[in-house]
Amino acid sequence: MAMKGNAADNRTRSSISIFIVIGMCGFFYVLGAWQRSGFGKGDSIAVEITKQTDCTVLPNLSYDTHHDRASNLEELGSKAENFEPCDDRYIDYTPCQDQKRAMTFPRANMKYRERHCPPEEEKLHCLIPAPKGYVAPFPWPKSRDYVPYANVPYKSLTVEKAIQNWVQYEGNVFRFPGGGTQFPQGADAYIGQLASVIPIANGTVRTALDTGCGVASWGAYLLKRNVLAMSFAPRDSHEAQVQFALERGVPAVIGVLGTIRLPYPSRAFDMAHCSRCLIPWGSNDGMYMMEVDRVLRPGGYWVLSGPPINWKMNYRAWQRTKEDLEEEQRKIEEIAELLCWEKVSEEGEIAVWRKRINTDSCPVRQDEPRVKICESTNADDVWYKKMEACVTPFPEVNSPEEVAGGELKTFPDRLNAVPPRITSGSVPGFSVQKYQEDDKLWKKHVKSYKKINRYLDTGRYRNIMDMNAGLGSFAAAIESPKLWVMNVVPTIAEKSTLGVVYERGLIGIYHDWCEAFSTYPRTYDLIHANGVFSLYQDSRCKMEDILLEMDRILRPEGAVIFRDQVDVLTKVKQMVSGMRWNTKMADHEDGPLVPEKILVAVKQYWVSGDNNQTAVA
Repeated sequence: MAMKGNAADNRTRSSISIFIVIGMCGFFYVLGAWQRSGFGKGDSIAVEITKQTDCTVLPNLSYDTHHDRASNLEELGSKAENFEPCDDRYIDYTPCQDQKRAMTFPRANMKYRERHCPPEEEKLHCLIPAPKGYVAPFPWPKSRDYVPYANVPYKSLTVEKAIQNWVQYEGNVFRFPGGGTQFPQGADAYIGQLASVIPIANGTVRTALDTGCGVASWGAYLLKRNVLAMSFAPRDSHEAQVQFALERGVPAVIGVLGTIRLPYPSRAFDMAHCSRCLIPWGSNDGMYMMEVDRVLRPGGYWVLSGPPINWKMNYRAWQRTKEDLEEEQRKIEEIAELLCWEKVSEEGEIAVWRKRINTDSCPVRQDEPRVKICESTNADDVWYKKMEACVTPFPEVNSPEEVAGGELKTFPDRLNAVPPRITSGSVPGFSVQKYQEDDKLWKKHVKSYKKINRYLDTGRYRNIMDMNAGLGSFAAAIESPKLWVMNVVPTIAEKSTLGVVYERGLIGIYHDWCEAFSTYPRTYDLIHANGVFSLYQDSRCKMEDILLEMDRILRPEGAVIFRDQVDVLTKVKQMVSGMRWNTKMADHEDGPLVPEKILVAVKQYWVSGDNNQTAVA
């Protein structure tokens, strides 16, 4: 009888406890709604109470390799579509730089190497497989020098560029000695030569552009000097050069100087570089040099090494006539003079020019009839815009000594300093206060992310993408020598903020997520998607298109952090459950009453031939 009485008492106490918990949750829900409505006077207190009274429990998501495939479909209310693997011939598919489609476009001015995305009826609705034997890349800095052969199984460059020390095949890995066409003795020594002319060591030069980058050894060795290079090269006969760069852990995209403007803002780079990049700088009335001038910061440097520099000594080795090379250099020198670049050095096969700091420092150009000033009032409006042979004007200054657009601090001080585009009011809606609040908020968000994913700052995630970068505050908060962030500003974003990102000493690119990104499959270790699906909710593309593109560029066992409204993330969670991703939902840092949530995901490991796997989360 006593035992029965105790059981009854326990049931009574248990029932009372349940009612108390339910009552407290209900009370704090009402309290939270009240204080967030704007009428509550105890906002900070209520938020703190909400933090301490979380009525939800978030199971830990495993970020370790070879994850269990437990299904969570029941809680979503309906069964998700299972996306099947694509055919093996699509292992290295780049939708907007497809080789077969490229050959249908004119070759003049490299138009056929530009972005040509598939129409809706030709889009793939399947998952791009990894090659058999695919393994996780080596951690940085070992990845700079070694890439697993199974990840990029192409040997053509080891033969074609053998004497130039681009890449060598050794057993089951590729080794990158750091050489290049113009620096067979190594990029490090070559950069040392540049550093004797250009202030690379003191943080004045932080962002760089490498045009026609090869396997990006120049950018790879700049990283040890705290310089972040945006490298690009076309997808052409030099098989997988950009893919090698990204496997090495070096920022790079597929791109070309052709007929459309580069997808970067004006005044973005401290230095631009061409090492035997085969770009015809003197052609098209200097259009390509004028495009470099647009993206080069006032006071920035342009480096040209290789033909035609020092042609008198090298014309035989280059197998070109003296007259041809002399005329090419004459045109380059003439265009540089029209742009008012100052030639600061020419030694051996390396020439360096410096852009003037403002219009006042170049009065000759103002009266030069051969100089056509660009008519566009927005030099950052570049997405699919035709490139023109015109000069982008400097922002106005008040004195000859003032740097047009504002002087930047040296890096790393510029990372958290207020950028000139903010202080000048060039970005509508973003005051200094709002910028500082955004910076503080993302430090808080990143701190929370590190609690959710303990690997975030360990070096496991080297190549990181922020799909909706805003002011670059996520990248600034996570900044580390162990990683780099590709800051993407969507072309449909209300404000163009990519210029601010570059003024912080970070790199990024404009892109429309209704199209495929200019990269190879499996090139990013972690993707951050803040508000992406809310932004594209009423766009011309579907959620499925964006998620499949994310899957294409994410490595096996790579991670994704979504941040969005709960109703949006619920739909995302349901869809990716059919894409071989594991997912878990987490509350906002301020507690469960905040409608913005965090969805974390890990892509499962699977490779070509694993078609018998069930595609569940």
